[in-house]
Amino acid sequence: MKFSQHLRSIAEPIWAAQLTHPFVVGLGNGTLPERKFKYYILQDALFLNDLAQVFAIASEKAPEAVSAARFAKLAKDTLVVERSLHETYGKRWKLTLQQMSRAPMAPTNYAYTRHMLHIAQNGTALDATVVTLPCAWIYCVVGQHLLRKGKPPKSHPYRDWLLLYASPEFEEVGRWMREKVDAWAKKASEGEKARMEKAFIISSRYEWMFWEMAWNEESWPV
Repeated sequence: MKFSQHLRSIAEPIWAAQLTHPFVVGLGNGTLPERKFKYYILQDALFLNDLAQVFAIASEKAPEAVSAARFAKLAKDTLVVERSLHETYGKRWKLTLQQMSRAPMAPTNYAYTRHMLHIAQNGTALDATVVTLPCAWIYCVVGQHLLRKGKPPKSHPYRDWLLLYASPEFEEVGRWMREKVDAWAKKASEGEKARMEKAFIISSRYEWMFWEMAWNEESWPV
């Protein structure tokens, strides 16, 4: 079994729970209250800024030039491609990207991004890839799951989101990251693999918690 497949197998219960989360279900059938989706988009915009930083760190630590260039492109695409989706929804709510960026980062969002940045800054390119892999992989799984019966109608309020994350282009990102994980992990020690398993599981849990955060419109208690 490839290391990426092993990682997914140990996180499977967490991943399965995401497909039945009320936020994800409502996102798929279009019944999710727009207020909750707006909260999610504002938090996701903040999240992507830090995710791009993690990809930039991975680019600096990558063991070969081709991978360094690909991570640099991922950092750019994270800010350009996915941010354009946020801008589209921002226009619906009459918000500029600058206004959207002023939203306070919620506790779960802050904790998740600090987790990724800590692992990336203190580890290798492999660590940085593993800690961000659940984000890229889970969104593809969710997008494809929600569109398993076909594309949503043009009237679907979250059609653009669904089409982006179920797209072949987005799937390719996760595929490439898994390829790097599997190749680099061949030289990793058992201790290093155990460390990466822990990071992967924590990121997977935070992915579920991100949906929960948005569903509850989480804020700082004090």
